[in-house]
Amino acid sequence: MNLLDGAAARNSFRFFLAVLMLTFVPQRQAVAETKYPSKPVRIVLPFAAGGVADITARVIAERLAVKLDGRFYVENQPGAGGIAAARTVISSPPDGHTLALLSNGTAISVSLFNKLPYDPLKDFVPISSLGYFDFVFATNADSPFRTLADFIAAARAKPGSLNVGTINVGSTQNLSAELFKTAANLDFVIIPHRATPEVLVSTMQGNLGLMIDSYSAMKGNLADGKIRALAATGPVRSASTPDIPTVQESGVAGYDVVSWNALFAPAATPPEIVKTLNQALRDILAEPEVKKRLLELGIEARASTPEEIAARLKSDIDKWKKVIEKAGIQKQ
Repeated sequence: MNLLDGAAARNSFRFFLAVLMLTFVPQRQAVAETKYPSKPVRIVLPFAAGGVADITARVIAERLAVKLDGRFYVENQPGAGGIAAARTVISSPPDGHTLALLSNGTAISVSLFNKLPYDPLKDFVPISSLGYFDFVFATNADSPFRTLADFIAAARAKPGSLNVGTINVGSTQNLSAELFKTAANLDFVIIPHRATPEVLVSTMQGNLGLMIDSYSAMKGNLADGKIRALAATGPVRSASTPDIPTVQESGVAGYDVVSWNALFAPAATPPEIVKTLNQALRDILAEPEVKKRLLELGIEARASTPEEIAARLKSDIDKWKKVIEKAGIQKQ
């Protein structure tokens, strides 16, 4: 090889290196630009501010902001069936910057409405559960019912004479009462109310033999001795209410109602973003301070794999479909 050939080869090699460097720099820039989150992340809730789901979401958003070095905020879009909130999320770019809080109520909505404009199993990708919580059966402090077994005995002695109060028809609380009726083979009247404060007032006035709602909703009145807890709806005693026996302990075999909240993203959200969020939530929900804050609301903080919460959603859709059909609740 002569000198000219060697020079040409060296020039060709330098040209190749220059092209390689030009190619590598944009790739490095692209990697930097894909940092998640790259803009504020909104968590859309189908509930009003102040409830269990809202407080849970705000605690989680606060910790995600620190964990992932970005801004996470809650946006409340209450409405029947979570339709408005669901539409907002599934119409957003699937880039992890708009997330949905789905719940046991989402599972109920599938069978409660003639046709939802979204399919929670197909239009969303699961990320992780956030927390699980029981409901509590309570009565007036002056009630003759000292235990749930007392209520059951009275309901059997005089069928149709006792009232059970819940919030609106189709709510988890309302369907918990329907499930209790069939599981215990009882005949009582379920009285729907517009909101939890109305149920509490009716209970304290002695108009209801029993009420069903979340522990957080009745915590203050329980502490003040205005109402008395008789049972909790989970299959085992909750860490938040260890002194309250379960409905199963009270003689109703197989009764099991545990509500939950979880984060989902629009379908087609990149798996790496789902993985990032899932790992962050696993870390956050294991933090003692987060566990303590949620436990005070009656919520057991617990993360899951995407597959686990997807399976829970599907099983609850099937479960509540049967309850709704058996109760003869008219679809909306």
